[in-house]
Amino acid sequence: MSNRESLFQPIDLPSGVTLKNRVLMAPMTNFLSNDDGSVSDKELRYYERRSEGVSAVITACANVNEAGKGFDNEIGVHRDDLIPGLKRLAKTIHEKDAKAILQIFHGGRMAPPHLVPNEDVVSASAVASPRPGTVEPRAMTEEEIQQTIKDFGEATRRAIEAGFDGVEIHGANTYLLQQFFSPHSNRRDDQWGGEVRDRMNFPLAVIEAVKNAVKEHATKSFIIGYRLSPEEKEEPGITMEDTLQFVDVLKNQEMDYLHISLSQLKQGSMRDEEDTIPVIDRIQERVGETIPVMGVGSLHTPEDVEQALETVPFISLGRELLMEPDWMKKLKANEESSIRTAMRKQDQEDLVIPEPMWTNILSVPNWFVVEE
Repeated sequence: MSNRESLFQPIDLPSGVTLKNRVLMAPMTNFLSNDDGSVSDKELRYYERRSEGVSAVITACANVNEAGKGFDNEIGVHRDDLIPGLKRLAKTIHEKDAKAILQIFHGGRMAPPHLVPNEDVVSASAVASPRPGTVEPRAMTEEEIQQTIKDFGEATRRAIEAGFDGVEIHGANTYLLQQFFSPHSNRRDDQWGGEVRDRMNFPLAVIEAVKNAVKEHATKSFIIGYRLSPEEKEEPGITMEDTLQFVDVLKNQEMDYLHISLSQLKQGSMRDEEDTIPVIDRIQERVGETIPVMGVGSLHTPEDVEQALETVPFISLGRELLMEPDWMKKLKANEESSIRTAMRKQDQEDLVIPEPMWTNILSVPNWFVVEE
C-alpha cells in the first residue's frame, strides 16, 4: 500500500462506527448560526461545501447552556427547539457521505460577558484568564456544576435525536473543561479541585453524563470523542506530566478517540523549549492501541498528512478545508495540482466564508496565504 493510499483506508472506532478514510474536518468556529443559536441556511451551505470527501465533519463548538456561549452567532444545543435545525445540519453532512459529529462545549471564563445571562461569567474559580479582554469569572457553585454536567448529557441526547453520529467533548483551547483541569484556573479545595487527579473529576463527570445519555437514547453505535490541549504556558499551568496522567485515565473511559489540539502536529513542549520530543508522539506512545489518537496542526499538503499517519491513525484538517473544500475530492481524483493553496477575496462567496471569519483570517499573520 502506498503512503497516498493510507489516507483512504477505513478505520473502525471502538464504538463500532467505521470511518471511510483517515481525514476528518476539524472543528472551527464560523460565526454563522442565527442569533438564537439555531442553524442558519448559510451555515448549511458552509458545511455542504466542505463535507464531500472527508470521512466525518466535526462541527463548530455548540454551547450546552446559556452561560457557556463563547462566540457571537455560535451554534447552540442547549434547547429542544434547536433540534430541527440540528437535524438539517446532520442531514446536510450525511448527504455528502460523511459522518456528522457535534462538538459540545462550555466557554467558562472565556465567554464574553455580553453573550451570557446578566454578564455573569463563570469558571472553576474566580481567576481571570491572562488573555487580553477577559474578565474575572465567578466560581461555580456545586449546584451549577451538577447542572452543567447534566447539560452535557442533555446536549448529547439532542445530538442523538437530531441524527448525529457522535459528539466531541471540547476539553481543549482554554474552555471550561480545561479550566477545571488546569491548576491556573482551578483553585478549588472541594472535590472538584486540588491535586491533578482531583482536577480530572469534572471532565470525567461530563464524560460519564455523555456516556449515560448514549446508553439511554442511542439506538445504534454512537461516537464519543474528547479534545484536549496538552499544555499551558501559564504558571501554574497544565504540564505534560499532568496530561500524561490524564491520558492514562481517559484511555480507559470507553470513548472512541482523543483529539489532541496542537498548532503544529510535531511540536515539542511549549513550556520547555529544550524538550523537543513531539507531544503527539508522547501521547500516542502512552495510549498505545487502547484508544485512537487524532492529530491536527499545520498539515498543509498530502505529504504532511501521509507523514502524520505514520504516528497517529487519523487526522483532522481545518485551514486546508477552508481554503480548498474539495481537498480530499481532488486528491482522490489525482487532481492534486489543482488544489487551492492561497485565498483571494473574490473566492469568498464560492468558499462560503462569512465576513467575521474572513476578517479573522486576515488578522492572524501567516495563517493563510491571501492573494490580492
